[in-house]
Amino acid sequence: MKILNRYLNLELSIPIFWIMVGLIGIFTFFDFIQEMNDLGKGTYNLLSVFSYVVLSIPGHVYEIVPIAVLIGSMYAMGQLSENSEFTVIRSSGFSIKRIAFSLSFTGLFFTLFTFAVGDLVTPISEKKAQEIKITAKDAIVTQEFKSGLWIKDNNSFINVEHVLPDSSLSDIHIYEFDKTFRLRAITNAKKGSFKESEWKLDDINQTIFDQNKISTNSLKSANWKSLIKPEMMNVLLVSPEKMSSMSLINFINYLKNNKQKVTRYEVALWEKLVYPLASIAMVLFAIPFGFFQERSGGKNLKIFLGILIGIFYQIMNSSFRYIGLLNDWQPLSCAVIPTLIFFSIGVMMIYKTEHQ
Repeated sequence: MKILNRYLNLELSIPIFWIMVGLIGIFTFFDFIQEMNDLGKGTYNLLSVFSYVVLSIPGHVYEIVPIAVLIGSMYAMGQLSENSEFTVIRSSGFSIKRIAFSLSFTGLFFTLFTFAVGDLVTPISEKKAQEIKITAKDAIVTQEFKSGLWIKDNNSFINVEHVLPDSSLSDIHIYEFDKTFRLRAITNAKKGSFKESEWKLDDINQTIFDQNKISTNSLKSANWKSLIKPEMMNVLLVSPEKMSSMSLINFINYLKNNKQKVTRYEVALWEKLVYPLASIAMVLFAIPFGFFQERSGGKNLKIFLGILIGIFYQIMNSSFRYIGLLNDWQPLSCAVIPTLIFFSIGVMMIYKTEHQ
């Protein structure tokens, strides 16, 4: 049994690996072509383009693993069926359910691999890639509003006009309110950098509103304690889908403490936890096609079907995310339904094939 398990999982893993390499190559090629359009802007040279493209690879790996698992599994099922190996295995007393259980370990391996890449590697590489691109193009982080980034911090509202690639700030405006939301002070600073658990502001002008008078003062520098941390600025460099689960949890807690909407980040967090499980669902989904192969079709048809089904899964995954955000669905539902559908179909197909 152990020998058979090793053999089946190896036969499954090899085509998955090569299909993954092929898909990554395609994504990398198109990334390179796209980045060539920005060549020459600022100091964005060929080395910068190459560095950006290479650092973007982990993000692509995370995205394409379930598709590669599906296509590779369907191809491997076809190979085993074409060589009549499934017939021999079943004649030896192994049921389809037992074969499915054995092959699910390959899905488990790629599940752990996907989670590790998505949670440990991609957030770091994606942030570094964006830093290289922004710095080389002499740009700043793009903000949602023309006036810059707006952040709520307890009873204060902070407007940051520019966030630099190293997470330092420039042109900062802090509006402090009391508990009745009466304006108490406006603080303007040219620069802000995070040191030893607090911000250091430089070139400060402050206007203080008392009940009977308005006073102003200037400071060369001052320390500013705030709930805002540089890690939160990474949200501007890295999309929520490519942040680590711990960063998402910290940012969600921050938003909740400031009574702000967290749906987008909760969906991203649940996707981060659920999406890797798609590899197991894809293996189970592909297994019945190996027995279907015994009666009709060929490997080329199987690969073509795998590509179409993989694309459909990605479209469905994205659709549930955006429709869920628009309609305020439960974040867990948005993340789990596409994978659950494929998992359920795979289990039902295995059961049906077993009893035919």
